Amino acid sequence: MHSNKPKVLHEIGGKPILAHVIDCAKTLNPQKIIVVYGYGGETVREAFAHEKIIWVNQAEQLGTGHAVQQATPYLDDDANTLIMLGDVPLVNVDACKKLIQSADKQLAILSFNKVDPTGYGRIIRNNHLVTAIVEHKDATEIQRKITEVNTGIMAMPNIHLKNWLSRLSNNNAQGEYYLTDIVAFAVDDKVDVIAEITADEWSVTGINSKVDLSQIERVHQNRIAQQLLQQGVTLKDPARLYVRGIINCGRDVEIDVNCIFEGNVTLGDNVKIAANCVIKNATIAANTQIAPFTHIDDALVGENSRIGPYARLRPGTTLASDTHVGNFVELKNAQVDIGSKINHLSYVGDSTVGKNVNIGAGTITCNYDGANKFRTVIEDGAFIGSDSQLVAPVTIGKNATIAAGSTITKNAPADALTFCRAKEQKTIVGWKRPQKIKKPD
Repeated sequence: MHSNKPKVLHEIGGKPILAHVIDCAKTLNPQKIIVVYGYGGETVREAFAHEKIIWVNQAEQLGTGHAVQQATPYLDDDANTLIMLGDVPLVNVDACKKLIQSADKQLAILSFNKVDPTGYGRIIRNNHLVTAIVEHKDATEIQRKITEVNTGIMAMPNIHLKNWLSRLSNNNAQGEYYLTDIVAFAVDDKVDVIAEITADEWSVTGINSKVDLSQIERVHQNRIAQQLLQQGVTLKDPARLYVRGIINCGRDVEIDVNCIFEGNVTLGDNVKIAANCVIKNATIAANTQIAPFTHIDDALVGENSRIGPYARLRPGTTLASDTHVGNFVELKNAQVDIGSKINHLSYVGDSTVGKNVNIGAGTITCNYDGANKFRTVIEDGAFIGSDSQLVAPVTIGKNATIAAGSTITKNAPADALTFCRAKEQKTIVGWKRPQKIKKPD
């Protein structure tokens, strides 16, 4: 991978490769999940500290059989084991279920037919039963012509698996302990070996390079796009959709090109997302339009609203219905009520904005004094003139008007015009910036 990051922590769809495999395993309702790790293992363990996993260290990498041997102490005799691969993120849940159902008294292997099987272990059959898996380097010329190959995903009873693992040898071209050698042991022990062929090659494709990573990413994104299209979502170009999490869409949703969705995103009926938007952990209610180049992060947008272009909604922002947030407007931890408009070149942070408020171009809520943050309250019906600075903590009363170019440092009364424009420049010598207030322990 040419990276300091362990391979299984590289991401597909915004989630580590290994997380995809673990999520698949969890859907199978297992009694336990065991992860055998090697290179960069502690980093991997830290990334999954929240998961209920048994971690087993493979200090020396001596092959797949050796890896599974390390897990032997955790394998219950009266259970079955499904062996998965940590670098195969698109593993199919249904295929795994089928293997588990087939593995009660026999060894069940997942295989597929590959046009160029070079490097893969070949499935050797006698009628419908498997008699061996031969690694490419150990295969004869005739065996190398076989196109059915092993995926490495298999299931079997533990009572057999533990016996077979104890008999593994590294007497082969690689000098490794091959897990595939257990097939021969099963045949010797009169245990049937079956291979379930999958037609979905991508679901069993491992990642070993950045090229592989990019190919699997595109396959993953295309599958999400196809699901959305089947649900009725309009995608202007399915090849330019990027979902790094979960997206839930209502009816008649439209998404233009180069949009990125991260975390959990919900789009209500008739929502339209224009090109080049980034939306993360957000809910956007029905009939809302998001204009190009808008960034929304951990925010809620009410129905019938218009956001952007070039708007930024930061965490903690909640917009009620019929709100407008326009060009180069940034909101942070702001609650904006029904019908209010902030259309041009403004920053509104740590603020509560009432109903039907109009905030003019270039308005700033000065929420930070260099050490501490304070809140601004703008009550219903207020009108804030352009190029105004509201120095928090401050309250603008109901239906108040703030004249353009004002710097407001005191509460502005309701139903009145307030303005503040200095006629001369002043300097205060010896003034010191505020110090951060220490929070109680």
